[in-house]
Amino acid sequence: MPKSKRDKRISLTKTKKKGLESKQNLIGEVRQCVEQYDRIFIFSVSNMRNSKLKEVRNAWKHSRFFFGKNKVMALALGKTPETEIMNGLHKLSTKLANEVGVLFTSKSKEDVISWFETYSEHDYARAGNIATSAVELDEGPLVQFSHAIEPHLRKLGLPVALKKGIVTMLQDYTVCREGEVLTPEQAKILKLLKVVMSQFSIEMRCTWDKASGNFEVMDMKPREQVFNTVRIKSDDQEYNYIESDMNVDKEQNDNAMKATTNETDTPPSPESPPRRVTRSQSRHRKK
Repeated sequence: MPKSKRDKRISLTKTKKKGLESKQNLIGEVRQCVEQYDRIFIFSVSNMRNSKLKEVRNAWKHSRFFFGKNKVMALALGKTPETEIMNGLHKLSTKLANEVGVLFTSKSKEDVISWFETYSEHDYARAGNIATSAVELDEGPLVQFSHAIEPHLRKLGLPVALKKGIVTMLQDYTVCREGEVLTPEQAKILKLLKVVMSQFSIEMRCTWDKASGNFEVMDMKPREQVFNTVRIKSDDQEYNYIESDMNVDKEQNDNAMKATTNETDTPPSPESPPRRVTRSQSRHRKK
């Protein structure tokens, strides 16, 4: 059948470019915030989630967040000592690179640091994220799953089968290992198992004070790792925890062994492996 000349596709995705006017408005807003607020912070976001960032904006309604268009914001602040609108702002402009945002606030430096150091939200990991722990599945029934999801689990690569209407692992299986990049299939399996591995957090990189004109680069402290192995048995999850004082105990044991060696000529006993603590967290199905 010949194609009709009246059969034309009309695209509804045409949008007007924001252009120069939008950039000029952003420059005006940034310069107005410099006059209004006492301090400026540049921050970076780990495991970006728009919904979580919106919650932070709502909690800090007394301040102003800017995220994106780093070159335009750097132009608004001033890239050189001759073009900066206030003393020391050109140093802050050099840090506007990669995925960073700007926070304008009148809160003290101590209040900002203490709030964001304690703030974090957990979420399911996505494809491309780095696995923070190893996840292992033991052979046996997975009673948390319905029989209808068994074909989907097999498509994801899990060695499962239905036995008496219950999804059962045919052998031990390692979903992911610590430090490897997650594939889309691994991320879906972790979400089905309700293993939360991603952590949304905001780290402050540097700050500028309007009263003194001082610019300061801040030390970024890495988030503490709580566990490194998750073993799933039936509908239970067993976490292998790392003790926070493990290194301190190791140093104390080494010093004690050296002191014992100096007092006596007998060789010291071999060093015992680091102690680990395990805790089982059960999640039973509702009857």
